[in-house]
Amino acid sequence: MIFSFLKYIQPTSYFMRYDINGNSVFPIVSSLSEEIKVLLNEDVNYSSKTAKNYDLSWQAYKRGFLGQAEFYKTFDELSIQDEYNFIAKYYKKHWLIYILVLRLLSFKNPINEIKAFLKSQKINPISLYKVPFHSKIPENFKSKFHDKQPLISVVIPTLNRYDYLNRVLRDFEKQTYKNFEIIVVDQSDGFTKEFYNDFSLKIIVIYQDEKALWLARNTAIKEANGSLIAFSEDDVRIKPDWLSEHLKCLDYFNADISAGIFFPENESISKDKDFFTISEQFATGNAMLSKDIFKTVGLFDRQFEKGRMGDGAFGLRCFLEGYKSVSNPKAYCLDVKAPIGGLREFGAWDAFRTQNWFVPRPIPSVLYYFRFYFGNKLSKLALIKTIPASVLPYRLKRNKILSVLGAFLAILIAPILIYQIIKSWNLATRKLKIGPKIERL
Repeated sequence: MIFSFLKYIQPTSYFMRYDINGNSVFPIVSSLSEEIKVLLNEDVNYSSKTAKNYDLSWQAYKRGFLGQAEFYKTFDELSIQDEYNFIAKYYKKHWLIYILVLRLLSFKNPINEIKAFLKSQKINPISLYKVPFHSKIPENFKSKFHDKQPLISVVIPTLNRYDYLNRVLRDFEKQTYKNFEIIVVDQSDGFTKEFYNDFSLKIIVIYQDEKALWLARNTAIKEANGSLIAFSEDDVRIKPDWLSEHLKCLDYFNADISAGIFFPENESISKDKDFFTISEQFATGNAMLSKDIFKTVGLFDRQFEKGRMGDGAFGLRCFLEGYKSVSNPKAYCLDVKAPIGGLREFGAWDAFRTQNWFVPRPIPSVLYYFRFYFGNKLSKLALIKTIPASVLPYRLKRNKILSVLGAFLAILIAPILIYQIIKSWNLATRKLKIGPKIERL
């Protein structure tokens, strides 16, 4: 990673890895165009030119650089002071304290660590999200897809959610882009084929007896007639230009994947997501990509059935193969969060919050993903970061005061948490021994 202290905050980020060509996502500043360079601000607080250049590269990445450039393939070691300064500049103070504690517990030189930590307190924090490079696509941009009109296959798996599915299908009836089909893989207990007769849509209905989310999506991809695959869900709402906004993103940025944004009903897009940038995740509820990508990276890994992180693993595989995925705030979905159906049927809605004290924490598929793609060391850092917060209910996770309380509570119930983690670790080990279950298209 460009600044090594990021491993404490983002240990399992896609961008801890390099793609098939050995490239990171961080552009070499000297290779950027002059019009981009003038928008970046060199920070004199760093002690080395290397750190200054890395900071400029970070600025370009976080502000949504999507153009042509050379990218870093390796990173030099920086001073501890520069590492602390970087965290102080871009992250909230509690992350500085968190990193200091971890490094002291790792037997780093306490004098050097505390000295660098204290000096970093003079750094003024900034936000890069206020000045993104691409907040919108020009109004006069005419996509090549406007003339070519490729067939899009929209994939929707569903499980016991007909009321919610009805709403999103009504949204698809209003799409401004018309050349699409919808493939619904229905796993509902009371399968009702007649339900689909009420819609003015081309719907291919596949009944699947086995309740398996990734099997459902894989089946739909195989049956798709379109050259483009769009992923949606049965408990979201979309606007009429959802398909066309995905198409514009693919064309304008010469992207391989348009990764849409989710946010809850009655809320708005957060500032850190309200612009086009390299996507840091892939969600199978809101995305569009070429069907040919599945020929290269394979279908979804069925090791994630009844678990979590299957879409994250697929997105990482795409990144590793060198595909360009762009986060698209214009093709957004409203997340309805249906209280029934879907992953809730399997008790796997939340990866880290368990329903009782004697089940694995996190869900074993999460540790399978962490360990397979990032190794045991980074996986352990991810557990240290996520497990304490997971003892609090999901709705309270953004409350700072209660987050501190959660950390103390985690210490009190540490024996139980350790038992849960070991159980999850062992089950993940079994998955690792079997390996990925990835079918080729």
